[in-house]
Amino acid sequence: MPAFLRAVSSFLFLLLLLFSSGCTNRQSTYIDFSKAQENAAVDSTDSDNHLEQRPLLIALASVISPKETIGYYRAIAQHVAKATGRPTVLIQRKTYAEVNMLMSNGEVDIAFLSTGAYASYRGMNEIELLVMAERSGNSLYTPDVIVHRDSEFQSLEDLQGRTFAFTDPLSFSGHMVIEDYLSRQNTVPEKYFKRFFYTYNHDKSLWAVANKLVDGASIDSQIYEYAKLRNPSLTEKIRIISSLKPSPTGPVAISKRIPAEQKEALQQIFLNMNQTPETAEAMQQLIIDRFVLPQPDLYAPLKKIYDRSSVIL
Repeated sequence: MPAFLRAVSSFLFLLLLLFSSGCTNRQSTYIDFSKAQENAAVDSTDSDNHLEQRPLLIALASVISPKETIGYYRAIAQHVAKATGRPTVLIQRKTYAEVNMLMSNGEVDIAFLSTGAYASYRGMNEIELLVMAERSGNSLYTPDVIVHRDSEFQSLEDLQGRTFAFTDPLSFSGHMVIEDYLSRQNTVPEKYFKRFFYTYNHDKSLWAVANKLVDGASIDSQIYEYAKLRNPSLTEKIRIISSLKPSPTGPVAISKRIPAEQKEALQQIFLNMNQTPETAEAMQQLIIDRFVLPQPDLYAPLKKIYDRSSVIL
């Protein structure tokens, strides 16, 4: 790409990032699978005694291709609706903090959380793990530091004084793992990098590095795997220079207000979801082979990292 066009592209991309991060839409996208219309307002103020009558509310913040992946989450929500016999409402928000706030306020029952969103959660409404995702027999992934393939950088140390893209303030692979690494070097991102910003989407972080808008970024290895399958022309411009300590995958969390028998039923629905062709295909598109029983101990070290930081919700 000519230098002039690359400069224009970089300028427009940065404008988009500034606009999207500064103008977060606070209205949820509601999808009621018991009705034909696309949007359905739901009163979440019902008492706990009426949980079985009202819709089951499921929240998520898409970290990869929101417009593309929402259809796969819809398939999962529709399956849950069919299995439970209850209307199921999918609520999509842009950031991890917004989804955590929904859980904290008791506005949703279940949430697809990122690793960092769960580890950072300190909300008023107590939540617990329902299931966690497994891929290729493993419920762990590695936070990867990426650079452009043509760059001279060989390690995270080489990125000192350079530009860097984080994904989300609450993201573990896309932010906190780097902040924790730097804290062990007695420094912080503000001092270590020349400049950094948040893209609020792993796809945008990949794009920023591939198009040399930033020198480096950190992403989830599973996101990189997804991108290689969906957009190889993008990932062929990327090179991984560091893979950090493996971390547990993002879990599905549930409000503790949900009665135990309902929680157990929902857990079984998720554990067996890969046996239904439609949902199995949707899960594969989300880089999930199956859901497995959660391992809370895997998240304990991460919770301590967030405890040492001000980045909690």
